This record gives sequence, structure tokens and C-alpha cells, in this order.
Amino acid sequence: MSIESERPRKSGLHPRNRHAAGYDFTALVRSWPGLGRFVRPGPAGTATIDFADPAAVLALNQALLRHDYRIAHWDVPPGYLCPPIPGRADYVHHLADLLGERNGGVPPRGAGTVVLDVGVGANCVYPLVGVSEYSWRFVGTEIDPAAVAWARRLVAENSTLAGRVEIREQRTKSQLFAGVVAPGERFAASMCNPPFHRSAAEAAAGTRRKLRNLGGGVRPPLVRNFGGRADELWCPGGEAAFVGRMIAESARQPERCGWFTTLVSSRESLPAIERALRAARPVQVRIIAMAQGQKKSRIVAWTFGRAGEFGSRP
Repeated sequence: MSIESERPRKSGLHPRNRHAAGYDFTALVRSWPGLGRFVRPGPAGTATIDFADPAAVLALNQALLRHDYRIAHWDVPPGYLCPPIPGRADYVHHLADLLGERNGGVPPRGAGTVVLDVGVGANCVYPLVGVSEYSWRFVGTEIDPAAVAWARRLVAENSTLAGRVEIREQRTKSQLFAGVVAPGERFAASMCNPPFHRSAAEAAAGTRRKLRNLGGGVRPPLVRNFGGRADELWCPGGEAAFVGRMIAESARQPERCGWFTTLVSSRESLPAIERALRAARPVQVRIIAMAQGQKKSRIVAWTFGRAGEFGSRP
């Protein structure tokens, strides 16, 4: 098994990321007027919002999805994860590059590319971006029935997603692929944003650090600027244990996906993940560095076929 690790781009976001040059708040407010009340002058005199304010973050996401991705209707239930759009879009673009390696470096487009989103969440962001940017089809799986219902409503309310996104409920928490994917069903790739923390207390401590870094201080009650519930934020063992389970299950059905991929937030998780990969013995492993501002993360991708051949269509 070979592990290839890419160095982060000096410019941060992927070159095809629509947000690489920053936010055009004038255009965003025209698309989503509700954002206007949150826009204020930043330290350098340019427009910004208070990223410690959950309502401002939600309004920014609504504006971005309408202006850049043609998503007319988007919201999340109170308390659920409201993810940063630029970082999620970066994952989609890097995945497109990975899939494009079998096509002379040209990212695939169209419904022939089907992607499995493990833990799609109520926000459904990866499918929204992937359909808009590449016209892929998505199957999103989710263990939370309320999130399943919400994501299905989002799909139904946006005509651009018609026939492109299917949301399935995973009824067995211990399984990631089995029980929710049909026998013989194949995907070009899977993607996942796993729970990061190991406990509720660790998640709360992380939120306090983030709010202090944003300069807003920490005042009770503790409110996460990007939201998030238990299954979205933490699980026993954190992301290293979650990804380890994913790797083990992928080895039992190696032809399910051309590339199995997951977001990994902490560098400290990598040693345990690499041990799990050595045990699973994929043909190839990639670690793709990503950066959004000061935040560093990476995509871990592995394949049991030649250059991700499983799950691909002619």
C-alpha cells in the first residue's frame, strides 16, 4: 500500500472554488436581502459579518447557496449543523480532481457519476454543491430520522435537484454502508464529514476555543456559531474511531466505491487511521491537504481498485 500526501496550496481554497477570492457582500445581499442586517465594516474597512453569531452564519449560507449554487430554498432545523460553504465546496472540487485522474485530468460531469454521502445531515450541503458544480447524482445516508425528513424536503423544494439526490435513512448506527446500499450498487466515490469529538464535553470545549478565537468571548448559554447536534459533532472515540470503522467496512465490500473518502479534521487522528488502512490493504491511499483561512484539514482517500476503477461508468 502506498500513501501519497499532498502539500497544502499556498492560496488556500481550491482554484475552482467560487469563494477563493472572498465574499462579494453587495451581490450576496442582492440575492438574499436577509443577509443585509448582519453585514458590517470589518477591521480593514471591508464588509464582513460576525462569524460568532449563528443567525449571521445561517444568512450567509442562504445567500451563498442562492447566489452561487442556484439553491432557492435552504435552511436547517434549530440546533443542527450549519456548515461553512467554502470548506464543503473545497471537498467537492478535490474529489472531482481525484475522479478526473481516469479522464486525462478532466473532472467528470453529468449523471453518470454517482456519489455516496455518508451522513448527509439535514443541511445536505455536499449534494447541493456537487449537483450545481458537476451535475453529479448523489445518494445521501443519515441515521437521524428528523434530518432525513428535512433533507428530503430541501431536495423536493429545489427544482435544480430533481432526480439528482436521493436521501436514505440508515437504521443501524453501527453500519455505514451495509443495510442502506442495495446489493450490487456501485458508486464512483463516497464522501463523509465524520463526527470530530470524542464526547459532548470535548465538543463544548472546542466551541469555547472557537468563540474565543473569533473574538466574541464566551457567554452563557454556550451557542455554537455553526450549530451541531450529538451525532454531528461527537461519537465514542471521535473521528479516528469513526473513520477506522469506515475503513474496516470498506474492506468487506471493496467494490462498493471507486474511491472511499472522508474529511479528517485533526492531524493527530492520522496515525490511527493509517494503521487501519494498513490492516485493510487498499491499493492506494491519498491524503489531500485543504486550508480555509487558519483552519487546516485534509481528505483521506483510499481505493481497492486500479486508480479508483470500481464504481466508475464508461
